[in-house]
Amino acid sequence: MKLQWKPSEGGLWKLLDQYKYVLIVIAVGILLLLWPTGDGKRQAADGILPEPQEDFDLEALEEKLSRTLSQVEGAGQVTVTLTVKSGMERVLASDRTTSVTDRGSSVEEETVLTGSGGSQEAVLLSRRYPTFQGALVVCQGGDDPAIRLLMTQAVSALTGLGADRVTVCKGAE
Repeated sequence: MKLQWKPSEGGLWKLLDQYKYVLIVIAVGILLLLWPTGDGKRQAADGILPEPQEDFDLEALEEKLSRTLSQVEGAGQVTVTLTVKSGMERVLASDRTTSVTDRGSSVEEETVLTGSGGSQEAVLLSRRYPTFQGALVVCQGGDDPAIRLLMTQAVSALTGLGADRVTVCKGAE
């Protein structure tokens, strides 16, 4: 089918009338593409997504570090022990009301909740991950100064600890 449009034979209306069903299908397709879909994420009315269930697991981190450092040539079997200053903290939004009277002042603080009915959740402002205090690395190659340096640098890079907070010892063979 050849499309020929001549302005003198009825103009644009005749052409639109001829292809109206094709244009309707295209318009519906565009609307469906633009239609918002639920992608499985529940979003609160104020635009805050519910917090993911992500907790800090110190033992899992120690095990992962031990496995990784055991792959360093000359290190042998490695065991890592980490200490933390504080655990994981979640900072929640709060509404603070201060009342001043003749007898003094009082402060009331309430946690801000989002949602309705029985499915209310606290509004999470930020998450503070634990701060490491020190690390002990016990490895079979711990008597070699080059291995000690590699272990110290690796643990410092992965935990953010300074080299003065990482101790490397030789383990039993």
